[in-house]
Amino acid sequence: MKIGFTYNSKTDWVLSANDPLDANAELDKPKTIESIIKAFEWGGHQVKRIGNVDNLLAQLDDLDVDIVFNICEGFRGRNRESQVPILLEMRGIPFVGSDALTLGITLDKAVAKKCFIADGLPTPSFALMHKVSDCDAIGHLRFPLIVKTCHEGTSKGLTDQSRVETPERLRQQVEYIIRTYRQPALVEEFISGTEFTVPVLGNDQPQAMPVAQVCMDGSTDLGDKFYTFARVCSPNLRYVCPAKLSREAAKEIQNLAVRAYQSVGCRDFGRIDFRVDRQGQPYILEINPLPSLDGEDVFNIFPKLLGSSYNAVLNQIIDFACHRYGLKSSEKATAISHPQERR
Repeated sequence: MKIGFTYNSKTDWVLSANDPLDANAELDKPKTIESIIKAFEWGGHQVKRIGNVDNLLAQLDDLDVDIVFNICEGFRGRNRESQVPILLEMRGIPFVGSDALTLGITLDKAVAKKCFIADGLPTPSFALMHKVSDCDAIGHLRFPLIVKTCHEGTSKGLTDQSRVETPERLRQQVEYIIRTYRQPALVEEFISGTEFTVPVLGNDQPQAMPVAQVCMDGSTDLGDKFYTFARVCSPNLRYVCPAKLSREAAKEIQNLAVRAYQSVGCRDFGRIDFRVDRQGQPYILEINPLPSLDGEDVFNIFPKLLGSSYNAVLNQIIDFACHRYGLKSSEKATAISHPQERR
């Protein structure tokens, strides 16, 4: 097949003096982009590099591909991840991954949490702050709280100051998010404990992959530690896979991951992040239909537990999308079914 590849490289964004240091955090490293292309070539496909949405617009009327593999994050606005899928949908061009509606829902964390709550899925209690004075009406939330950007990823806006324990610190951090990132601040009850992430693959019967556990500074018992932009960039953050969980606890998290995936209408692949409190209660933090495919991330880790590989899993994702469209894909796609935590 001829696969069009839409993406945003970190080199697409030239930081200005007014940008925060993490402005291009979500964009992909050139090394990641090359790894994805090699995986598709390993599957026997021809890859057409398209790049960002501006490049797609310039080629849209003469794209000449069978399907598009999209990991494009976009540059600005809470609908930025929806731009590539909606253009492809308008032209009737098949594409891999979730559609524009799902990408819009999930990039806005508050909207995604409302979907989880409607479907009875556990997620930390929250409030959305459009202005600093909104902090005066959070009686239903209990300190400590964590203050996040509402529609960003890759821990943008998260620092050690994001966890707050007093109304004064809450106001300071909310003001910082609104001013720096020009969007509402999402305020959640902070969950002290452990953190996990679960890739999910497929459509009609999506399957949760092995649970991976977050390890920071050599410990999986995070306590009050959490993802920050500095930690994402640090060699002191890694994944333990399979996670240090009982079979029952791992199965509960996997089941919740699949339900969250279905709640917001994900397609083909995604990743769900969890925090588990001291009583063993899991909470869904967020879902990412455009998860990192970096060599250090979970999509390069869990396949080894299943006797598969990064290349095979990416070709399997292509196969899931092709099946939806009635297209034939790679003969090297490896069927992945009923994955279990291996102890």
